[in-house]
Amino acid sequence: MTFRRTALAEQMAAQLLRPSFLDTSLRSGLFLSGQRRVGKTTFLATDLIPALEALGAVVVYVDLWSQPQANPAELVHEAIRKTLRELQTPGSGLLRRLQRVTSVDAGVAGFKFGFKLADVGKDQGATLAQAFTELIDQARTDVVLIVDEVQHALGSADGDHLLHALKAARDAINTRPGTPGYFLFVGTGSHRARVQELTLKGNQAFNGAVTTEFPVLGRDFIDYVLEQVRPQLGGMLPSPEVTEAAFRSMGSRPEELMKALTILRSLPPDAQPDEHLPTIAQSLGAAAADVELQKVEAMGPLAEAVFSRICSIGGDVKGVFTGEALKAYAAQIGREVSAQEVQGIIGAMTAANLLMRVRHGHYGVTDPFVEKAWQAKQQAGQLLRSGSAPPLAAAPAGSDAAPASGAGG
Repeated sequence: MTFRRTALAEQMAAQLLRPSFLDTSLRSGLFLSGQRRVGKTTFLATDLIPALEALGAVVVYVDLWSQPQANPAELVHEAIRKTLRELQTPGSGLLRRLQRVTSVDAGVAGFKFGFKLADVGKDQGATLAQAFTELIDQARTDVVLIVDEVQHALGSADGDHLLHALKAARDAINTRPGTPGYFLFVGTGSHRARVQELTLKGNQAFNGAVTTEFPVLGRDFIDYVLEQVRPQLGGMLPSPEVTEAAFRSMGSRPEELMKALTILRSLPPDAQPDEHLPTIAQSLGAAAADVELQKVEAMGPLAEAVFSRICSIGGDVKGVFTGEALKAYAAQIGREVSAQEVQGIIGAMTAANLLMRVRHGHYGVTDPFVEKAWQAKQQAGQLLRSGSAPPLAAAPAGSDAAPASGAGG
């Protein structure tokens, strides 16, 4: 069974399709970011898309991660063409659903478009603005395009042209007086730095659109999971409070939680689950974070020095290029350091999704989960160098976990 987030999905769908005055800015575009494996795609497929369709919207969904080597623009164009083909096909499931939830009467023949579907998005074919305008005029409802892992559209001319074509469609449709429906664009991504870039950089098509964190799974998910595993764990079932703290310490990733609970099942019958689960979670969380930490270490001593400085200050850090900062880096790695070198390192770590630009000149660690793991690793190293042994029993893993800031679903 899949955990459903119906209330969250209905709230988001209403904000998009039936916005209050304060929510009308979402019509400029909504970008949601969060780390991998926290359930974003599951939420889109099982909760948000059905909620949008229940309110009468035509939803076009495409996952750019499904074919990472493919041309992102072609993936989006094909998803659009597929939806249009369904709407012009008599008796199609999409057409029947649309007729049930809206007042549209497409007749027995389906929709009729004034362009060739095969040419949509091509140089000599219909533009996306034309395609979506005709679709909305016939469907007389909103159209929502959801692009999962939208950051894959960056970095290529085709991807850039696609985003500008989508912006042109948004502007052409949403500014029309008396438009029978709006065009809504929702982009989600696991690369927080690059997702933010889509809305913060002046040369980006969706500059000024809304960007926010996708809410991670909460206590209701923990209660659901524990109820599902109760028959298997029996007396080894941990308390909800300890389980939630362990879940947070592992980055709010459902797969890691299930691994931890599976390990609990293998413990001796007289073991205390609330005592063991924090340690198990700490071990699994450290292993997951170590993959990211190795990326920093592989970039060399200067990357470690810069990353350590940002982690030690925490959050929204400025001054990574100041004379004081350069001296600190030099002292740590044993040689002179230039601002250009630091800029290059920060660029590399941003591209690797380790850092993100909060605003001009301000940087933060992309994943608070990784940030805390780095701090713990540095602290352990200092203790070893000083000859002091680290404490054998720390506070329960997750009791001091960073506030969950990724996405979930």
